[in-house]
Amino acid sequence: MRLEINCQDRLGIAQDILDILVEHEINLRGIEIDEVGKIFLNFPNLEFSEFQHLMPKIRKIDGIKDVKTTPFMPVEREQYQLQTLLKTLPDPVFSVNTKGEIILINDAALKYLEIPKEKVINTFIGDLLKGVNVSRWMEAGKPEAKAQKIKFVEQDYLVDMLPVIVPDTGGKSIMAGAVFMLKSEFRLGQQLTAFNQGNVDCFISIHAESKAMKNLIRDAKKMAELDGPIIMFGETGTGKKLLAKACHEESKNKGGEFIVVDCLMLSDKDSDVELITRDGGKNGVVELAKGGTLFLEEVANLSSELQSKLLTILQSSTYHQKEDVSDYSVDFRIICTTKTDLGALVQEGKFDENLFYRLNVFSLFIPPLRERKSDVIGLAERFVKEHSLKLGRQIPRLTKACVDFLQTYPWPGNVRQLKNAIYRSVSLLEGNELDKQHIQLPSCSAATHVISEEFNGSLEDEVKKFEKEILLRLYPNFPSSRQLAKRLGLSHTAVANKLRDYGINKKTAKIV
Repeated sequence: MRLEINCQDRLGIAQDILDILVEHEINLRGIEIDEVGKIFLNFPNLEFSEFQHLMPKIRKIDGIKDVKTTPFMPVEREQYQLQTLLKTLPDPVFSVNTKGEIILINDAALKYLEIPKEKVINTFIGDLLKGVNVSRWMEAGKPEAKAQKIKFVEQDYLVDMLPVIVPDTGGKSIMAGAVFMLKSEFRLGQQLTAFNQGNVDCFISIHAESKAMKNLIRDAKKMAELDGPIIMFGETGTGKKLLAKACHEESKNKGGEFIVVDCLMLSDKDSDVELITRDGGKNGVVELAKGGTLFLEEVANLSSELQSKLLTILQSSTYHQKEDVSDYSVDFRIICTTKTDLGALVQEGKFDENLFYRLNVFSLFIPPLRERKSDVIGLAERFVKEHSLKLGRQIPRLTKACVDFLQTYPWPGNVRQLKNAIYRSVSLLEGNELDKQHIQLPSCSAATHVISEEFNGSLEDEVKKFEKEILLRLYPNFPSSRQLAKRLGLSHTAVANKLRDYGINKKTAKIV
């Protein structure tokens, strides 16, 4: 039987309880005193019926709040939890005393050793682990955790050597032993493979603290589950490719390849060579993307000939190899990106209107970093951590001056520029603080993205261009003049006139 006694933190209260037990000749096997005002008693050879008459006496002790039975003592629970953990761990684990003698070993280690546990206990750990001086490590003043490649049962392992530290009075600490955890090359390979597999949430790698990015991820997740093409609008460096890859991994086509094509690099000398069959009879991008996703970067760079060929493939949902009369069905999803206003290119006759509507079934606009300032510091801290871990160095903290600078800089190169700036700074950093002076960026005012210093038109022309850009960006999310007017704080008539003047409507903006 075990008791849990809730009580006040009063000097002598434990002695009062023990006096009652001595008076009635109760054999106590164990006692534990918790810091939060609990005393636990263990009577292994006593039934509750034999002790029940003493419960009222204990409750009458000054400071006792409650007395009840409990299924286990805290130390017992911890011991069983530790035993269960050691028993189920697939990797060899040893615990040693301050002399390096083994006092605890798990089943996995015994399995590899193939000798009885009794013959392992009290032996020196250094006799089993070859390639590391355990005595020298343990005899150091304050040994730190260490990872090292060693030999165990004639095989290569990575061992984590972890000191067991017990706090002492006066704020000091004492080394009470150590734990050795081993990982085989096979197990490390398994874990790396699992680590590199897609996340359950494929969008988790995309930082989204701002409302704009949260809305974007929400819409992207919905679109990823559907079959239609997706076109992503956004400036250079906003992360269009990363978002496209997440959409692929979240789609039913995730089992296929994610084929990336830079449209600027496609040649229009022979569109069949690029899209259907490459040099040497190798498969073209359409064939390579079969069952997966064809990702077209900067689709506005497609030549007229390639636009026509791609449109034919999408319209017929088939293609045929050169000098082959057989038709092959199209079996891929298409995602494309652009930093150019495709609607304007269509009006100028520079982009095929039918292809535009074929591609623009679902659309996503990735906001520039300057419009999602609440994401900047989170992204910066992520990049600092990533690069520090790659370099094997301590992760530096961002100073307030650095944080203020990062938040006020307009980031014309967006997330890519931030990532490159952080990587360079961490690589050259000496010390554990990343300050403003360590971030080397070109001088850039917050208005840089609005107008170029070398613009050729009049101020009125540039203002109209910027105004049209804002309306084009907002219209898909506010697809009526009344909704858009409310969003911009203008009158319905003023917004309706501007939409008409700029030719912005549900057809040109392609509302999903």
